[in-house]
Amino acid sequence: MSRIDLSRAPTRRAALASLAVLAAFAAGPFTGAAMAYPDRPVTVVVPFPPGGASDSTARLVAAKMPETLGQSVVIDNRPGANGATGAQHVKNSPADGYTLLVGSIGVFAINSALNPALGYDPKTDFDLVTVAVRTPNVLVATPSFPANSVKELVDYLKKNPDKVTFASSGVGSSDHLTAALFWQKTGTSGIHVPYKGGGPAIGDLIAGHADVSFQNLGAVANHIKAGKLKVLGVTAAARNPVLPDVPTMKEAGVDGLEVYSWQAAAAPKGLPADVKAKVVKAFAAGLAAPDVKAKFNEMGFEVVANTPEEFAAFQKAEEERWRQVVKAGNIVTQ
Repeated sequence: MSRIDLSRAPTRRAALASLAVLAAFAAGPFTGAAMAYPDRPVTVVVPFPPGGASDSTARLVAAKMPETLGQSVVIDNRPGANGATGAQHVKNSPADGYTLLVGSIGVFAINSALNPALGYDPKTDFDLVTVAVRTPNVLVATPSFPANSVKELVDYLKKNPDKVTFASSGVGSSDHLTAALFWQKTGTSGIHVPYKGGGPAIGDLIAGHADVSFQNLGAVANHIKAGKLKVLGVTAAARNPVLPDVPTMKEAGVDGLEVYSWQAAAAPKGLPADVKAKVVKAFAAGLAAPDVKAKFNEMGFEVVANTPEEFAAFQKAEEERWRQVVKAGNIVTQ
């Protein structure tokens, strides 16, 4: 009978540890795959109601993202406070890549200029992903509105001061600030009517409950083509191929009103590098898809798809620009 050398026999703790290592090794590839990002659906928060430019952008890109991520992507509309409600929700979410944000110029560049007590800082509270698309604003009116051109609108406003309602997607939104600039440039005034997003504002314009608005071209192009809205001018440097017969504001006699709205993607600050890389790749692939680009172009959007670094530099310049506009117009939250 052989003797057992107890000095070489494994302790219970060592034996259990060895078994754990062997089990982990045996299951290694499968366990790693299960833990890799993403292993469950990803949520994209849109801080506006359905129907606006941010919502349209998020849904078009999100439909393609599963091809890169391998998981479904769901849209969560959280409107309120010109996008601040949804942005705060994303800011306070775990930085794990499962909660993302697609918002507007207001969310990323205007809100902070308008409200010092905003509840989030767009420059420091998010990992910026990309500026997805941009589009000029267009001056649209409900079909029954008397004016059929920018000049006729200016004349009508001067004869009817503070009687024409200007719908916007919220206080401090690009459509609100474009209207304020329009009043300053033309020496006119109007009644600002803020909504909780572009969708409700557009709906009331179509229904005749509001008179005019500077809305994103991408959000109203189809309504214009269908005759549900009347278009008077576009805030671009040149005429837009989607509406080639519509004059720019400069051509219509109002200089200094070149404005582009844009939609962008971000995530809570502190994404792990590998997760951020996958998120950036998923958005880039979605925006590069030929059918997505064609749809955006059809709607009047120009695909930007810049890098996180380019987004950061652009955001800084835009925030400064709109801070000056807010100050000059003495615009405050309501």
